[in-house]
Amino acid sequence: MSVPVLTLVEFADRPAPSAQAPLLVLGPSLGTSVTSLWSGVARRLGADVRVLGWDLPGHGASAPTDEPFTVAELARAVLTAVDRHRAAPGAEIERPFFYAGCSIGGCVGQQLLLDAPERVRAAALVGTAARVGEPGAWAQRAELVAAAGTPTQVVGSAQRWFAPGFIERDAATTTALLHDLQGADRFSYARACEALAAFDAHAEPAPADVPVLAVVGAHDVATPPESVARLAEATGGRLVVVEGAGHLVPAEAPQDVARLLDEHFGRQAPTTTTTPEGARA
Repeated sequence: MSVPVLTLVEFADRPAPSAQAPLLVLGPSLGTSVTSLWSGVARRLGADVRVLGWDLPGHGASAPTDEPFTVAELARAVLTAVDRHRAAPGAEIERPFFYAGCSIGGCVGQQLLLDAPERVRAAALVGTAARVGEPGAWAQRAELVAAAGTPTQVVGSAQRWFAPGFIERDAATTTALLHDLQGADRFSYARACEALAAFDAHAEPAPADVPVLAVVGAHDVATPPESVARLAEATGGRLVVVEGAGHLVPAEAPQDVARLLDEHFGRQAPTTTTTPEGARA
């Protein structure tokens, strides 16, 4: 196993942060670039934060790899990338940051809470669970994609990623995400599948002293609401279910997710949240 090298992307299409603004790090879902998945959220954030995202190996801006890696190694790679980005004269390299990740990005968030809770001020875990899918299914997908490429996943991902009717309502967003999937490096994608096959946080739930928000789409078939509810309970976090959304909630409901992040990271999250789509907490 090896720690991959990840590339960070800065979300600059938003008001310039102040010099004292905290850092928010965003994590992607398998098959997506962090830009396509999170740009709508980043633009709508009202908080004074500097927003960076990271891309999986062979996705978006990150270089491909055929070396195996684990979710724990991805978490270490995120810390390394953040510290490298902050490595300027006088910078507080190991200063804590906010974290929000979707799917495998949420698994990395869980791992950060386990391995380096002092580095995370608060976390939002979106469309993720203590185990995502089944090891055998991930192994089969890894083998198929390594042999035949990521285009084999387009039809199935379109069905898993989005709530009914979303593709017709927002063709631009869905096209960008599915284009990311088609362009992802097949070997890197396969290695990420293997990492998900081995990931299981049930035995060692993340500590409850870091504030956690768990968000899931009501139509999520990859990480159903009941599995995300169990994650929220295990981490002492708050659960929000977003109606009208599937697995990729940041892309499907960016205004709702931006509001939830502003509330959570501003330590002003209410006990019950209602979004225009009718999210329930």
